[in-house]
Amino acid sequence: MAAVPPVTFDDVRGAAARLRGTAHRTPVLTSRTLDERAGAEVFVKCENFQRVGAFKFRGAYNAVAQLTPEQLARGVAAYSSGNHAQATALAARELGTTAVILMPEDAPRSKREATAGYGAEIVTYDRYTEDRTALGEALARDRGLALIPPYDHPHVIAGQGTAALELLEDTGALDALLVPVGGGGLIAGSATAAKALHPGVRVIGVEPEAGDDTRRSLASGERVVIPVPRTIADGQALATPGELTFALNRRLVDDVVVVSDEEIVHAMRFAFERLKIVLEPSGASALAALLAHRVTPRPRRIGVIASGGNVDTARFAELLGG
Repeated sequence: MAAVPPVTFDDVRGAAARLRGTAHRTPVLTSRTLDERAGAEVFVKCENFQRVGAFKFRGAYNAVAQLTPEQLARGVAAYSSGNHAQATALAARELGTTAVILMPEDAPRSKREATAGYGAEIVTYDRYTEDRTALGEALARDRGLALIPPYDHPHVIAGQGTAALELLEDTGALDALLVPVGGGGLIAGSATAAKALHPGVRVIGVEPEAGDDTRRSLASGERVVIPVPRTIADGQALATPGELTFALNRRLVDDVVVVSDEEIVHAMRFAFERLKIVLEPSGASALAALLAHRVTPRPRRIGVIASGGNVDTARFAELLGG
């Protein structure tokens, strides 16, 4: 008998019910110009319009909502470069508890300020010399808090999968689904939903060239560790995939492709000028892969998850050239 995966389609559907009325059902945009550029019919799931400006609210809320009353009374902890930090802080506030968030010293200022604005206490670390997982686990243990990891948790993964569930409910069957990959939670949840609804869909992850830990891991058949990447896509700057996410992605993901920082900036500019939406670098990586024609053979109907839009005006102007 095959082993039951750590996250199932029923888990994703349960998360959707839990999130209903709390998370936004984000819009799906289409563009004739984008279709012409891609040579396909394209549907962009705009998670930049999600609460906290990114898909991360889905997983964080789904996880915090399933804590016991005793755990909620003590509070939660998380570690994140920004979007999961904001998501956990807001989920904690919505559910009547407190949050302590471990964030890198060089996290974008706008993300740190937003996290504090949701009422969280922020503790910083050096992402290039310190192990955030070990620090986060120690922080939670020392303070007696429930740890909500950014991706390697079944409730977080299930929550993230609701983005693809909604997309496919709105579009019907797709030939391919392009998903940004950081720790792998979004693509693991999305692939769980997509393959359950339409087994023939190709699920393709997208990583920055400097941070292709998931691509390397899938190619080698085991999790590999790379130096912490230096890329404009801060939400994808990880050294290794999660344990649970890798187990799911190894079974469900068809391919992982990479894009350069320059291609990400081009996608951000295209999204702003043609789709009239603001995307942060990590949020634009899947669109970048589509515009750079990384997907071959070319599918007829393609879904793209635009995973977030948390970039401040100064950084946005700097990246796009003034």
